[in-house]
Amino acid sequence: MPLNTQPNLAKPDDFYAQLIATHDGLSEDESASLNARLILLLANHIGDPAVLQEALNTARAGAA
Repeated sequence: MPLNTQPNLAKPDDFYAQLIATHDGLSEDESASLNARLILLLANHIGDPAVLQEALNTARAGAA
């Protein structure tokens, strides 16, 4: 199954608000640690190495 890059959240603004609220009150280091844990949890949920590699490639391409 390929990486789904199409909008797929029922309420994306609600999720964004939840994400920002989760970081509220954290230091920069704590926030970075939270992001790392979240990425690993979601990667574990996805599980498919090919999809994860595609996600890494897509994210890297957007960072350049």
